[in-house]
Amino acid sequence: MKIAVEGCCHGELDKIYETIGYLEKKEGVKVDLLLCCGDFQAVRNEGDMMCMAVPAKYRSMQTFYKYYSGEKKAPVLTIFIGGNHEASNHLQELPYGGWVAPNIYYLGYAGVIRYKGIRIGGLSGIFKSRDYRKGHHEFPPYNPDTLRSVYHIRNIEVFKLKQIQMPIDIFMSHDWPRGIYHYGSTGELLRKKKFLRQEVESNTLGSPAAEELLAHLQPSFWFSAHLHVKFAAVKQHPPKGNAAPRVTKFLSLDKCLPYREFLQVVDVPERPGSSEGLEYDPEWLAILKATNGLQRTTPHPWNPPENNGLHERWDFRPSEAAMMQVVEDLNGELAIPDNFSQTVPPYDPNKPQPHATPSCNTNPQTTELCATLGLTDLYAHVGQGGDALGRVQGGDGGEEDDDGRSVGSADEPSEYPTDTSGLSSSFNPDEITIEDEWEEEEGEEEGNSEAAEKGDQPPGGEVRTPSRMVLPAPKSDASPNLLSNLMSLPPPSHSTPAVARTHAGAEKEERCEDEDEDASAVRILKRTSNETEAPGSRGPTPRIKRRNQVIYTAVDDDESEG
Repeated sequence: MKIAVEGCCHGELDKIYETIGYLEKKEGVKVDLLLCCGDFQAVRNEGDMMCMAVPAKYRSMQTFYKYYSGEKKAPVLTIFIGGNHEASNHLQELPYGGWVAPNIYYLGYAGVIRYKGIRIGGLSGIFKSRDYRKGHHEFPPYNPDTLRSVYHIRNIEVFKLKQIQMPIDIFMSHDWPRGIYHYGSTGELLRKKKFLRQEVESNTLGSPAAEELLAHLQPSFWFSAHLHVKFAAVKQHPPKGNAAPRVTKFLSLDKCLPYREFLQVVDVPERPGSSEGLEYDPEWLAILKATNGLQRTTPHPWNPPENNGLHERWDFRPSEAAMMQVVEDLNGELAIPDNFSQTVPPYDPNKPQPHATPSCNTNPQTTELCATLGLTDLYAHVGQGGDALGRVQGGDGGEEDDDGRSVGSADEPSEYPTDTSGLSSSFNPDEITIEDEWEEEEGEEEGNSEAAEKGDQPPGGEVRTPSRMVLPAPKSDASPNLLSNLMSLPPPSHSTPAVARTHAGAEKEERCEDEDEDASAVRILKRTSNETEAPGSRGPTPRIKRRNQVIYTAVDDDESEG
C-alpha cells in the first residue's frame, strides 16, 4: 500500500492533490492514502479565518472550502492532525475526530483508527508546558491568549495514548519528538536551520510529551512537520521484556511550496483480509470510554492519576472485555460511517462576507459518537458554560469524577516544570507564522532551492521527479527499508498570489519577534547580503530575508505573541 505523507498543508489542497496526481501518472503508481501532519487549515468561511493564529493581513481562504462545499471531492482518502495554524472553532467540533469534508478525516485532539488493517494514530497541536495541565476550556470568540492555547497539547490526551498496548503502525505529530534529531543527519539539519542549533545542542528542541509517546508506542513510522524542513531519522528502541527491539522510521517534511520537499510516498505492507475503508479502533474507543471521567473543560491545572496511593484507579489500559463491549456498542460495525454534514455555510466567492463572526456549532458526528459510547462532547459542554468537568474540590487540591472517586491532583507538580518546547526560546518560538528561507540567504549560495540546484527544473517548465531519498543508517544494527519518492510541485503557478519583486534586494524584510516575554535573548542569525552594520557593532535586531510573504511573515510588534 502506497501512502503519501505531506508536511505542513497550509490550506493548499489543490496543489497537494495535483502533485499526487502528477506522481501517479509519472511513476505509474496508485496512492491509496494521504497523511497530512498539521497546519491543515480547514477554513470553511470568513468566520473561520478569525479563529486562525496568523496575522490578520495574511489570512487567506486557500482551497479547503471547495472540498467542504462539495465543489470538489478529495481524489484520495486524506487523514490529518491539527497543528498551530488551524481554524480551531471547526476542529473543536470534532474532539474525537470526524469528517471535515467528504473523504477528508480529522483524527481529533488525539486518535487511533484503522485503514486496511494498518493502525494510524495521531496527536494534534504543539507542546507548551504552561497549558499542558489544563483542560480544553477554550471557546469562540477566542481572545489573544485562547486563540493560541486552543491548539496546545493537553496531558489528558497524552495520558490516553499511553494506555495503548497493541502495536501502532503509523503515528503523526505536528511538532517533533524531542531528541529525534540525534538519530539522523543532525549536521544537515543545522545547515538548513541554523537557528535550531542551541535547542539541538541542549536537547530541548521538540516536544517532551511526544518523546515519551515515541518511547511508549514505538510505532513503525512517525511523521511530523512544523519546522518546514525535510529530515529523516531511524531510532531503535530498547527491547521491552523478551520482545524483539522495535525500530521507528521518522520523517518530517516541508510545507507545500514549489520545489520544496513537502511530499513523500512510503510503502507500507497491507494486511490481507482487512477492510477497505476507515474503521474505528476498538482499543482506542475503549480507552476513550474508560477515561471519559478524567476530561476537563476548565483552565485549572491537573495531572492524570498515578500509582502513588492517592488514586483509586490509575491504570486505564482496556481489557479484552472492554474492547468487545465497544464492538457491541457499535452493533458489530467498526466501519466509520460516511456521515459528514455541513455545520456552517461555506464560503461563496461571489458573496464575500469579510465581517463574518466565528461560528460555534455542535457537530452531528460528535453527537452521534458520544451518544453511542457515552462520551462527553467537550465543545458543547464548554459552550454551554458547564463547569462540572474539572471542578476543583476544596481542601487537598484533588479532583473527583462524577462518582466521587479521586481521579487526579491539581497540586501535584507538572511532569514538565519548565517550558522545553523546541522553539520556546528560539528566534522564532513554536508559532511558525513566518516563511524561513534559511537555505536561500546570502545570494542563495547554499542552494537557491535544492530542486533548482540539482537541475530538477528542466527547460520549458517541465517538472522532473527528483531522485529517491534514502533514509540514514540507524545508529544500531537495524536496517531501514523505506521505499520512497520525493516529489516537486508540478503546477506552473501557486494558488497564493505571488509577491511582485524584480530582484533579490527588493524582497521585503521583516523582523522576527519572540512569543514569550520571558524568552531568552535573541541570538544573532546570518544576515542577508544587503544588510549593513557599523564595524564592530552587533547592529540592530537581525533581519531575515523572506519569500512567499503573502502567506507567512514575521509578526509585527502589535501582533506578536506574549
